Amino acid sequence: MARWRARRVAYATVVTVIGASVLFPQVLLGSIEEQRQRLPPAASCQDPVEGVWMGRVFHQPGQDWYIYTLEIHRVSAGSAQLNGVLHARFWNGPPTIYEPLPCAPGVLDRTVFMTGAGTANGLELTFGGTSWRPESLNCGPQSSLGLISYNLDQFSGRIDPAIQEFQSVNNDGGEAVNEPTVFRRIRCFDTPSGPSQRQGAVTISAPPLMPPQRSGCGRSPR
Repeated sequence: MARWRARRVAYATVVTVIGASVLFPQVLLGSIEEQRQRLPPAASCQDPVEGVWMGRVFHQPGQDWYIYTLEIHRVSAGSAQLNGVLHARFWNGPPTIYEPLPCAPGVLDRTVFMTGAGTANGLELTFGGTSWRPESLNCGPQSSLGLISYNLDQFSGRIDPAIQEFQSVNNDGGEAVNEPTVFRRIRCFDTPSGPSQRQGAVTISAPPLMPPQRSGCGRSPR
């Protein structure tokens, strides 16, 4: 039986989740290029740091998906200090379906809200949660919204302005230890209607981030 990511969530109630895992080539699941293929087109903004950044990650041990959305602002113009918010939407599902599943018995789909802070040293960036609360229950019994703990996501890495990517690793004090997560900037704050320019899909043959070594059938060693 698949279970939710242990480092993230302790539930007030026991929830039955999808019972069958779908085998999928691990090299694809773990690759940075595979993460890139799931993301929307990039937005080019005046500031290299500010904007809305999105990442999608499949977590093999828990058989669950995460969509991270970072809304990053400078504290003041030109400041290295950052603030903003993070949204983490997560649901149980097979690795072959990276969009949220329709609501059905056994499907649990929720979103957590985090206040965020960080620093920018040129294009080197750290940004992560400082506090959290449940935000929404998209699927599942209403009682299952009662999360009692969540490990705050902490992303650090470098922005590549040529392709509008924040190439990061996540360390949340739990299972996530240097977990590669690629973010693409999808919206700007410097224009009233959103991004000043949209680019086509990006294809990189030699990704700068490499996934952790994995072993076994769909589980990563911890």
